[in-house]
Amino acid sequence: MGGSHGVTGPFIVALGIRVALVFYGLYQDRSMQVKYTDVDYQVFTDAARFVTQGTSPYRRATYRYTPLLAWMLMPNIYFMEIYGKLVFIICDVLAAHLMHKILCLQGLDSRSACSYCSLWLFNPLPMTVSSRGNAEAVLAVLVLSTLFYLQRRQIVKAALFYGLSVHLKIYPVTYAFPIILSLQNGQQATENDTPTIRNKQHLKKGISLLNPMFIVRLLNKDVLLFIIVAGLEFLILGALFYCRYGWEFLDHTYLYHLTRRDIRHNFSPYFYMLYLTAESEWSSVLGLVAFLPQFLLLVITSFAYYKDLTFCCFLHTAIFVTFNKVCTSQYFLWYLCLLPMVLPHLTFSWRRGIMLLALWFTGQGLWLTPAYYLEFEGQNTYLLIWLAGLLFLAINCFILLVLISNYKKRNLQSKTNTE
Repeated sequence: MGGSHGVTGPFIVALGIRVALVFYGLYQDRSMQVKYTDVDYQVFTDAARFVTQGTSPYRRATYRYTPLLAWMLMPNIYFMEIYGKLVFIICDVLAAHLMHKILCLQGLDSRSACSYCSLWLFNPLPMTVSSRGNAEAVLAVLVLSTLFYLQRRQIVKAALFYGLSVHLKIYPVTYAFPIILSLQNGQQATENDTPTIRNKQHLKKGISLLNPMFIVRLLNKDVLLFIIVAGLEFLILGALFYCRYGWEFLDHTYLYHLTRRDIRHNFSPYFYMLYLTAESEWSSVLGLVAFLPQFLLLVITSFAYYKDLTFCCFLHTAIFVTFNKVCTSQYFLWYLCLLPMVLPHLTFSWRRGIMLLALWFTGQGLWLTPAYYLEFEGQNTYLLIWLAGLLFLAINCFILLVLISNYKKRNLQSKTNTE
C-alpha cells in the first residue's frame, strides 16, 4: 500500500471479511427466504444482460443509473454473477487506501492514518452494503481520488475523477463551488483558524459574490483547467450515451432524480408530506421547493469552509443527505467515507465521540421500529415514522453543530506533491 509498509494487515483482513460475506451471501440466497443480495444488484445484472443483447439497459424497470454501470457489469453475464460484488468490495477497500493516502498527505504517520482508516475497513455498514452488491463504493473511490489529487494540486487527474463521479451520480456536483473557491488561491486553513474566524472571513467573501470582479478572480488558470477537463468529460460521456440510448438516458440517469418524489417510507423529513400530497397538483412544486434548504446551506458552507476542502465536502455531503427528499441507509456512506479525514482534527474526546455515535444509532433505531411494523406487520405507522424522521433530523443537525464547533485544522506538515 504505497508508502505504508507494515500496515497492510488490516487491509488484507478487511478484504478477506468482505470476500467471505460475498460467498456467505450465495448460501443465504439459496437457502433462506430473506435474500442477502441487494435488490439493486439484480437490477444491475438484468440491465447488463440487456446490454449484452444489444438493447437498452433501461428496459429493466427501476434502472435509474448511467449505462456505464451496466457496461461495467457485463462480466456478470459472460463470466460469473458475483463479478460485480467482487468489484464493489475491492473498491470498498481501495477507498480506505485512498483515505490512508490523504491522511498521510495531511501529515499523519502511516500507522496513525491506518487506525483512522480502520473505522471504514471494519465498519459493518460499508462491509455489508458492498458485499450485498451496492455500487456506492465505486463512487467513494472517485470522490476520494478527486480530493487526493486536488490536495496534490494535480488538477487534470482530479478533474477526470470528478467528471466521472458526477456522471455516475449527480450529488458530487455540489462540490463544484467549494472546489472552485479552493483553487482560486493556494491558502490552507491554519491551526489558528477557529470556526468563528473562518466564518467571518469567508462569509464576507460570500457577500462579494455579486461583484463581477469576484467572479473574474475565480477564473484563474487552475479553475479554468478543472472546469474544462471535468466539463468536457461529463459532456462527452453524456453525448455518447445520448446518441446510443436517446432521451431515456437523460430521463432515467439525471432528470428522474431531480423530480423524484419517493412516497415510500425513508429517513427524509419530507417523505410524509410527499406521501400525503402524492395526488396533488402541487406535488411537483413541493418536490422542487424541498431543494431550497439544501441549496442555501450548501452555499453558506462553501464560503465558510472552502479553504479546508475535505471538511467542506464532508459537511456538504452530510447536509445534502440529511435534508434530501429521499434518504436511505446507503446514502450515509456518501459522507462516512469522508469522516476518517475529519476525525484527526476534532478536539473532543473519544468518549464524547462514542456518545455522539450512540445518539446517531439511537435515532436510527427509533425510526426503524415503526418502519418494521409498517413493512412487516402491515400497521399504519406513517405518522410515527415521520416523527421519528424529524427526531433523526434534529440529531443529525446537533451532531453536525458539535463537529463544526469542535473542528480545528491542525498545523500538520503537509506532504503536498505538485508534480
